[in-house]
Amino acid sequence: MVSNGSSSLGGFANALIHSRQHVSPKRLIAPGPNPSQKLEILNAAGAAPDHGKITPWHFYEVSLDGRHLLGNLFADALIERDPTATSMQIEEAKEKAFRGPLLLLATAKLNGAQDNIPEQEKLISAGCAIQNILLMANALGFGSGLSSGKALYSKKMRTLFSLQEKEEPLCFITIGSISTHKANKQRPDASSYSSIF
Repeated sequence: MVSNGSSSLGGFANALIHSRQHVSPKRLIAPGPNPSQKLEILNAAGAAPDHGKITPWHFYEVSLDGRHLLGNLFADALIERDPTATSMQIEEAKEKAFRGPLLLLATAKLNGAQDNIPEQEKLISAGCAIQNILLMANALGFGSGLSSGKALYSKKMRTLFSLQEKEEPLCFITIGSISTHKANKQRPDASSYSSIF
């Protein structure tokens, strides 16, 4: 028999999980998480499944100085892809680095020479850590969004963040207050992605 406490906790978890939505970084504004909230958000990642207790992921917070460098990288990457890009397009590329009060780069550390954990398990662990961050941000009343792009996987990005060998960038995470709310999108039904073997 399930106690009322367990039932309430399950209801809270259900509401938290299903109320989380992707929010475009364009719609994430100040205020962002304060220092204690930011620590709470990052600590949530530590609860992710982690076979071997190797912490196969890392989160880099992008500072204001770092955003300027990142913006220049986005602009350079655009020019490399499209030498005919207009000055407005180049500025828009730079501006992406300044969206949202809190910007994190998530990476997975896949160096198999240091352990016997398969890369797939490390990627799953990193994905769970990212989801925990998104859910904690939601629990604290913030919106969040994931973003990537061609520049994310460039050699210049690896150099900018001094990524280690076999440390792979996964996505950027932007967290902040939601400027404009949109209706929740329809979730897929479990019957569409589960079956009995």
